[in-house]
Amino acid sequence: MPDQGFIVTPTTTLIDVALDPAHNVLHSLMLLAQSEHTSGFGEWVSRTATALSATEREMVKLVTIGLHYATVPTSSWPSFPAYVDHLAAMEPLALRDKLLDTYSSILPLSEQGFQGMSAQPLSVDKEAILADVDAYLAFLRERFDADHMDEALEAKAYTYVIDPPAMQALIVSHLREMWAKYLAPEWARVEPMLQDAVRAFQQVDLASMGVQGAIEYVTGQEFEENKWSCVLGEATHITFVPSAHVGPYIGRYGIACERAWILFGARLPKGVQIQAPDLDRNEILVRLNALADDNRLRILRFVAEQGEQCSSEIMDHLALSQSTVSRHLNQLAASGYLSARRVDGAKCYQLHPERIEETLQAISAYLLSS
Repeated sequence: MPDQGFIVTPTTTLIDVALDPAHNVLHSLMLLAQSEHTSGFGEWVSRTATALSATEREMVKLVTIGLHYATVPTSSWPSFPAYVDHLAAMEPLALRDKLLDTYSSILPLSEQGFQGMSAQPLSVDKEAILADVDAYLAFLRERFDADHMDEALEAKAYTYVIDPPAMQALIVSHLREMWAKYLAPEWARVEPMLQDAVRAFQQVDLASMGVQGAIEYVTGQEFEENKWSCVLGEATHITFVPSAHVGPYIGRYGIACERAWILFGARLPKGVQIQAPDLDRNEILVRLNALADDNRLRILRFVAEQGEQCSSEIMDHLALSQSTVSRHLNQLAASGYLSARRVDGAKCYQLHPERIEETLQAISAYLLSS
């Protein structure tokens, strides 16, 4: 008999746009944990991060970062509370193994750094990994470099990983408390705007663009293979989810899975004629946020006057730390005002004058059209 695989049926990737409340709300919670290191998120993020108590701030980081892979959804849910109820009904050991299996899918670091993930968890000795905190941290160090691992936070997470019922109780109670106190009121406010974005993008034939074209069209950013390969390698279904809080950035769920979720700043797609003032205003606020800082304006002026500049030259010109300049450059690039490329290993930036004109036109259309 001939090999059953001698005829291969081409696979196609399903691409759609959806509200996806569980991923949407959880991502907003994750942004709270990142707000002190990243500028440009929606106003709700900075306002809520400031309002958090010290204990709440610690719990947000522990649940969304230290226990991340136990917390994130692996399918769509009709509401965030429905997803939390699902977590509460899971067997605690299954929830713990969900986290460890995802970690086990991450390939050990090489000299080049992150190597991606395998489609299935690698065979590991879970008892040995959980034998003590040093073994657990060593297991994580094999997969994450120092820039992507907070050892004190992971050591705290370990105390819950070895006690699955306590881990489940912590995740569920924290998510319910944050939903009631911070997330539910904000979701009620932004859901109509997000629904408008979903309806607008559903009018566009994203499937005909292919995966790369759809990502560039929806996110408004250039496709970089090295940034997307770990997410899209196994994906046969990609869902774009509009966010009211992510600002100019992109959020991603579903590493090395058949299903991937890509969160993008809620806006109206180009070419679709729909009246949605809230979406127009949201996009304008994202663009103006990038300009509403003296150092970021100085960076734009410097690049405009001198032409393409590398990050080290910008850092010297502004006399600011590398981390501060990097944060500003990331926001300006994500907002479209600068484009970046590698030159001899260094990141260099050019001005996008067209983006500035687009911003002025967007403001004019919003304020002067009647």
